[in-house]
Amino acid sequence: MDHAFTLRRGYELLSAGDVDEFAELVAEDFVEHEEPPGVAPTKQGVKDFFQTYLAAFPDMRMDVQAVVSSGDKVVARVRATGTHQGEFMGMPATGRRVDVQLIEIMRFADDGLVHELGASSTNR
Repeated sequence: MDHAFTLRRGYELLSAGDVDEFAELVAEDFVEHEEPPGVAPTKQGVKDFFQTYLAAFPDMRMDVQAVVSSGDKVVARVRATGTHQGEFMGMPATGRRVDVQLIEIMRFADDGLVHELGASSTNR
């Protein structure tokens, strides 16, 4: 299985605003190791987070800049950009552009789905 392809496909779906299709790439027993405040570290939590994120940043783009794959792990450097047009995590819209660099480590299983995610981010 090409886990790097699946990872890239997930970010394409999120950039297109298709959270439901994105969620099809995530296992039911998914665990998020970097828990945003108020978000469950589960498949449903990730789905809820991205629906909220897209409501706040409707022009969000998640561009994969580099991928390294080894066995069941895939590491990606991703650039997330968008304009803050709606409330996000208690912060009212600012109209400002955001530009965030992410490093994400995903663990896949034989079913081809993401089972774990660990991440870090920095603002530009």
